[in-house]
Amino acid sequence: MSLTLTMRSAPEVPLEAEVLSPERFEGMSAAQAAEAAVLYGNRRAQLGDFFSIEGKGDGELRLVGDCTRVKRIGAAMTRGRIVIEGDVGMHLGAGMSGGTITVQGDAADSVGHEMLGGQIVVKGNAGHLVGSTIRGGRVGIRGGEIIVHGNVGNETGTGMRRGLIAVGGYAGDFTGANMLAGTIVVLGQLGWRSGAGMKRGSIVSTQPAELLPTFRYACTYRPVMLRLVLAHLREQGLPVTDAHVHGRYRRWSGDAVEDSRGEILLLEHSERAAA
Repeated sequence: MSLTLTMRSAPEVPLEAEVLSPERFEGMSAAQAAEAAVLYGNRRAQLGDFFSIEGKGDGELRLVGDCTRVKRIGAAMTRGRIVIEGDVGMHLGAGMSGGTITVQGDAADSVGHEMLGGQIVVKGNAGHLVGSTIRGGRVGIRGGEIIVHGNVGNETGTGMRRGLIAVGGYAGDFTGANMLAGTIVVLGQLGWRSGAGMKRGSIVSTQPAELLPTFRYACTYRPVMLRLVLAHLREQGLPVTDAHVHGRYRRWSGDAVEDSRGEILLLEHSERAAA
């Protein structure tokens, strides 16, 4: 039986709860879990002050209720599973290296920043800085995958080095800025200045986009690699169509200020293809 935490008393200020990681509760009873320390504002508190807890730690945590003021859930987790039945606060899965996190609602800023591995799935929308560096850092995610079914804010994948970020809706400005490697797939609209300063890696969108003048058209083709990625994302429940999988993509090389070794792939639509 998994350990289930149901929000009983919503925090009035952010609750720092990096303790909410499956491996930290393995073998614990509900009473033991309730004594786990958290930081509430500037004072120490216990999980039991905010959550009703049932079950036993067996590698899975289930959080039920509005957790928008609960930060750092799953930070640095290495294994196990977290399921959140509601919305969640900032820094979800920060620095995680393994395991899976599923959010049935929306997520705040900085989902999976600097993660090393594992999987994060957000069924709703997510905020800014998905899979990015922390402020002042240089390297974003270095492995794993983040899948957001809805929309995301600005600076998704900033400094990304490896891994996969996929967005079912639109993405804000500066998607893939300073990207070092990896793949970002956006099924909706890309915001302004996508790929600014990117060194390598791939940004993909199925919609037209206004690109920086430092990106140059290279060719139009059907990327084999992309078919495999999109087939995987369709299995994950994103609205990937056959036209996305088998379509032709216009390849733009950039950013020229970084030797143009990165690429942005934009799906060629039927009216353009017929021209």
